[in-house]
Parts: sequence; structure tokens; C-alpha cells
Amino acid sequence: MSTQPHGVLRVIGSDRPGLVADVANLLFRLGANILHADDHIDVEAGLFFQRVEFALGGEVAGADRERLRGQIGQTCEQWKMRWSLRWTDAPIRVALLTSKHPHCTLDLLARHRAGELACEIPLVLSNHPDLELEVTRRGYRYVHEPIQAGEKRAQEQRMQAHLEAEHIDLVVLARYMQILSRDFVAPWSERILNIHHSFLPAFAGAEPYKQAYRRGVKLIGATSHYVTADLDEGPIVWQDVTRVSHRDAVPDLVRKGRDLERVVLANAVRCHLEDRIIAYGNKTVVFD
Repeated sequence: MSTQPHGVLRVIGSDRPGLVADVANLLFRLGANILHADDHIDVEAGLFFQRVEFALGGEVAGADRERLRGQIGQTCEQWKMRWSLRWTDAPIRVALLTSKHPHCTLDLLARHRAGELACEIPLVLSNHPDLELEVTRRGYRYVHEPIQAGEKRAQEQRMQAHLEAEHIDLVVLARYMQILSRDFVAPWSERILNIHHSFLPAFAGAEPYKQAYRRGVKLIGATSHYVTADLDEGPIVWQDVTRVSHRDAVPDLVRKGRDLERVVLANAVRCHLEDRIIAYGNKTVVFD
């Protein structure tokens, strides 16, 4: 694999014969060397999806990148394909939104410090002060924006201002225990990731693990998805499950659920950072 910065191109459009060859020939004409390519066809929808990593010879100046982007964009639009192009040396800026539960927030920060997540995390936002010490002692900025009675909209506006000031690209709800308004979500299409237990909608509301325990479930899970205006109905990015036993009490279910939430959310964030996700309708293609 080249050590030079490389581009990641994602395309989606109506399937037709020769599309793989057309994309490859386009990049070849532009002087690109394909490092990795993966594609998928949704036969029922008649849609073609492709993710291509490519490198260019020598140093790539900003002007050359813009020229390349323009030529790729013009061609993809002629093919009536939706497309995106990002360079790997332009790190995605991520904000974590959290409340009182620390497990997902601290896990993501630990992975970031260990170099497992290729991004910048300039900001952790919370509606509670509880995690400030744990976050700041790890070297990250923590901003507490409380929700006063009747002022949730004002609090969301303050949070939006923080996100804009830090030029945030991706918002991760790391157990942020508030329902975001449509106005908040609207500018962030396919750029807010959430995590929750996979009991929804079976055990909605308060104390889902107690509900699951009383029902005698044998599997628990976690789901990470993009956030839309419809609560917990956005396109699913990553899921996992684990078995539980009749010997497990409620604290055991909670512990196993939190372990899953850490891993599932981290995998979803990594896939987004590596441009491995193409969302369409209320589904996703997630390339390996």
C-alpha cells in the first residue's frame, strides 16, 4: 500500500453493463493508480455501488486535486451517479455528544489516543458535567451545555454553534440521552451516528434491560445507525449480539450490553472515517 495520501471515491447509480470498466478507465485517464476497489449491486433496486481507493504519482498539489475532483464530478454527473471524493490526509473532525454514561465516550477517546481512529476530536459536548474530569484529564476539550427547563431549543442552538466553530464533520452520540430535534438533525444528513441497545422497539422506554430480563431473552445486542428525524429509524451501519443465560442477572445484561455498545459504535465510527459506507433510502452498503 502506498504511503502517499490517496483518494477514496464512492459512487452510486443505476446499474448497467460496463460501469466497473468505465470507473477504472476514468481514473486511469486521470493518472490514478487503483489501490483497492470493491463494488456491490442491489439487484432489486437496480443500483450499483463502488468504493475505490487510488493514488497519484508524485506530490499532489491542491490545485491538481481540485482539477481531478472537477473532472471526476463532471463525468459521474454525466453518468447520473451520486459521488463523493475525499483525500486521506484531510482528517475528519469529530465531536462526541455524551450525557452521564462514560463507557462509549471514554472508549472512543482511548481508541483515538491509541491511533485506531484516524480523525481529530476537538470537542466533547455534554448536557451534564459528570464526565468533564475524565475527558479533560485525557487531553480533550469538554463543553458543558445544560438543558434548562423549557430551553432545549436554545441549548441545541448553542451546541450547533460549537460544532460550527470547530468545523465538525461528524457527530457521534456516545450515549447522549436526549432526543435531537428535527432542526438540529437537518444539516447533518448521514453525519450523525448513534448507538443504542438492540431491544428497540421490543423494550422501548425506561429500564430496557430489566424488561429483557423479565422476558427471559437469550440474546442481547447493540445497533449503530445514522440519525434521521425519525427516532431510531435511520440507516443501520453496524450491529452485533451476544448470548445471555438464565444465570445472568440484570447487572450482567447491562455489562454485556455496554461491552457490545463500545465495539459496535467504534466499528461504525471507523467505517465512516474510512469512507466505507454508502447510504441509500433507509439502508446502507458497508464495504469491508
